[in-house]
Amino acid sequence: MRALPLEKVDLPGKVRGLLDVHRADLRSRTYGITAVNPPTAPREVRTVTAVDGARLRVHVYGPAGAPAIVLVHGWTCAIEYWNAQINAFADEYRVIAYDQRGHGESELGTADLTMDLLADDLVAVLDTTLARGERAVLVGHSLGGMTLQAWAGRYPEQVAKRAAAALLTNTAPGLLVGETFVVPFFNRPRVRLRRTIALPLVLGRYGLGMPIVFPPLPPVKWLFARQIMSLAARRELIDYSMAVVRSCRASVRARFGLLLADMDLGEAARNLVVPTTILSGSDDFMTPPVHAERIAAMLTEVGSLVRHEVLATGHLGNVEMFERFNEELARVLDAVAADEGSVEAAG
Repeated sequence: MRALPLEKVDLPGKVRGLLDVHRADLRSRTYGITAVNPPTAPREVRTVTAVDGARLRVHVYGPAGAPAIVLVHGWTCAIEYWNAQINAFADEYRVIAYDQRGHGESELGTADLTMDLLADDLVAVLDTTLARGERAVLVGHSLGGMTLQAWAGRYPEQVAKRAAAALLTNTAPGLLVGETFVVPFFNRPRVRLRRTIALPLVLGRYGLGMPIVFPPLPPVKWLFARQIMSLAARRELIDYSMAVVRSCRASVRARFGLLLADMDLGEAARNLVVPTTILSGSDDFMTPPVHAERIAAMLTEVGSLVRHEVLATGHLGNVEMFERFNEELARVLDAVAADEGSVEAAG
């Protein structure tokens, strides 16, 4: 067979295609812990078009007309990050999950990357997947929780109309570089430099904005468990989480890392006027519990905080202690059902 001229072979395109297949494989692997395996529930795959034309991948699981849960994942993750929640709730609820732009199979788009843009993406997903007048329980992890806060700050009039309740886990309102411990030895009490020195902020921003890769080598797995999860996490949950994170393009990881480094949502969380639960992790080095405390204080002042609990996890709390997390989500869903039932009875 005659070889094609070299100039006609799209080598970069072929490499990108192979990498896309590899990333999809990372997100679809199976493990001995069945809760994190790919969902078997029927799903509908949708494409939502964002304000700049970027196409976002959306999965809708569960029976039509059932109460809705919307899951918003964090930095370097994807829809598959929520497998333990989708598997637990898709029989009874309509579970909606989407890839944040640039993650999973969603396009990065052409617009400047801002928290307002991610809020706009959430609006597009809600408008496409929820019926007119329908409200959902909104769940956000890490960047997903920040997205919910940004949405509440940008569209406060939508909060009570679209959300029946919210659950924020392992998230923050800002000041990540000043508080994160995820860069080894950075911001530790014994080595913390005085805040008047700019070096820690420069190093922290550089660390979050690096196009890091995670080769599946024992030292890298240990560091991932130590800094992102906790050393108490089960090995298969570490393997699963690391596979999902590895499926994110390094360039996307870097761009969103810089977004997180500069992010300051101020008091946007005050606009979460629906019942809101907050979970954090005692060993979370990415968003230490002090961040959740700040959000909880704001919600307490506006009267919307239902519960704030610190779990014995790292940053990936809803994976590391998925059974406990699912109990909390079930509690939120039961409270919403009871509240809506009392309203119907009164009407």
